[in-house]
Amino acid sequence: MKLNFSSGLLAAVLLVSLLASCGGSKTPKNAQGQLIGVSPRPKYFPPVPYGMVYVPSGTFHMGPSDEDLNYAYTARNKSISISGFYMDATEITNNEYRQFVQWVTDSIAHVMLGHVKNDGGEDYIDWKKKINYRDKSTMDQLESMTYAPEDRLYGRKEFDVRKLVYHAETFNWEQAKKRENANVSRAKFIVKKDVAIYPDTLCWIRDFSYAYNEPMTRMYFWHPAFDNYPVVGVTWHQANAFAEWRSKFWEDYRISKKLFTEDKFQLPSEAQWEYAARGGREQTPYPWGGYYIRNKKGCLLANFKPGRGNYPEDGGFYTVRADAYWPNDYGLYNMSGNVAEWTQDIYYENAYSFTSDMNPYLRMDVPDNAVPKMKRKAVRGGSWKDIGYFLQTGTRSYEYQDSAKSYIGFRCTIAFLSRSKNDFGHR
Repeated sequence: MKLNFSSGLLAAVLLVSLLASCGGSKTPKNAQGQLIGVSPRPKYFPPVPYGMVYVPSGTFHMGPSDEDLNYAYTARNKSISISGFYMDATEITNNEYRQFVQWVTDSIAHVMLGHVKNDGGEDYIDWKKKINYRDKSTMDQLESMTYAPEDRLYGRKEFDVRKLVYHAETFNWEQAKKRENANVSRAKFIVKKDVAIYPDTLCWIRDFSYAYNEPMTRMYFWHPAFDNYPVVGVTWHQANAFAEWRSKFWEDYRISKKLFTEDKFQLPSEAQWEYAARGGREQTPYPWGGYYIRNKKGCLLANFKPGRGNYPEDGGFYTVRADAYWPNDYGLYNMSGNVAEWTQDIYYENAYSFTSDMNPYLRMDVPDNAVPKMKRKAVRGGSWKDIGYFLQTGTRSYEYQDSAKSYIGFRCTIAFLSRSKNDFGHR
């Protein structure tokens, strides 16, 4: 029996619900032979995803707002237009990512415990069943999910985090768009991928030689002291898996309530990230505007590496809460500093010279065994361990897609499906 953990509903039920949510329409009786559209069509009010803020469409100059220190001339200032979208007000936190981890854990456990229903030949998880992880007989049934006896400390039976794998299914739009593939079955463009989703907590001691960071390795991801701190140790693949799960999780709920489904959550493109980070300000190096990292009272405005390494001067030693410091004019926190953030785009030095000036996007999915240069993904914003230069909204950097770092996190975006939020008034 093979189950798809990314789906909790029957395909048949999904199809019927989807037709209903899209306003399953018919020709109205009062058409009188005229073209008046299908009916009935419910009124649409765009939902605001929890924890997100609206970034309106607009135009900005993408690229360095200050001197090109390396004189590389690979990121020249370019006028870009961006359509509206929602973006997470903060970086994804440990607590939010743990919801993903717990969902995957529960999914696997439900299947192993036999909490599965079958209808019309399709298997799906019965989420109404409860799991008591403190019950000895339950844990005995989940033995294969735990560490082998020789891997246990003091004999404690704990889940083997390497076995927490999420099954994602997405479309390869880059292949589907090709004209020569116009009549090819859509099955050829469905990408099925299993992703191990538990953060690499060892990154805290791997990233820094001869430094005592073991407490962060042991405590950072699970301890309540760090609940609202940004999740780190997450690869580009894991960040995308989280976005895919988040999309499916919300989609299943909206379908069950016979509501319109929305677009997919995803990592921001480089252009979306920079546009949002600027907060509507033109030609200013930082999200708060101006040319300085301190305010007029001398207080630092972000979490980074001041001076020659006075880490605690800005109020944090490692990361800080995801909602620390003042937000920019769009209501986004820590677009500079705290943790650097993954974007969708592959890192290409001269990308601005050939990408579109309308919603530029340079995603490329490559295998992890590709040459290192092809695995580079653009990272923005600078982090708690970076100097002030990397905090500038126009500064670009990269990391490899299969690497997990103690200073890189992420946040999600989702498309706004209309011209402007103002068109719908206030509800």
